[in-house]
Amino acid sequence: MKNITLKQAETIITAAHNKAKETNTLMNIAVVDAGGNLIAFAHMDNAWLGSIDIAQKKARTARYFDMATGEIGKLSQPGGALYNIEHSNGGLITFPGGLPIKNEEGEIIGAIGVSGDTVENDHIVAQAGVEAIS
Repeated sequence: MKNITLKQAETIITAAHNKAKETNTLMNIAVVDAGGNLIAFAHMDNAWLGSIDIAQKKARTARYFDMATGEIGKLSQPGGALYNIEHSNGGLITFPGGLPIKNEEGEIIGAIGVSGDTVENDHIVAQAGVEAIS
């Protein structure tokens, strides 16, 4: 299994942090490795404390299922194929802000989770992080 490096994770955190500043948002940004383990984290000054856990869970959710958390959210609505999945794995987050991270060969090497503002802004900041190494 290929894995994200600390240097890559730091590059992702920096890019996401810069995008958060650009969008005038205060974010918590988590990067997990291919095994779902936290490898890098940033808590911007005055970002919501409750979003620390959410950012980490978004990153793990994206890695556990290798898809954007917003996509999992669509599948987990009442009547959906993944209804109630958020109660598994010690708690998942199924709204936007979590994205898998792939290497140059297209293999998933980790994931990012961002929380601290609207889910739309969380996703924008997460995407900026992913794009930093793609």
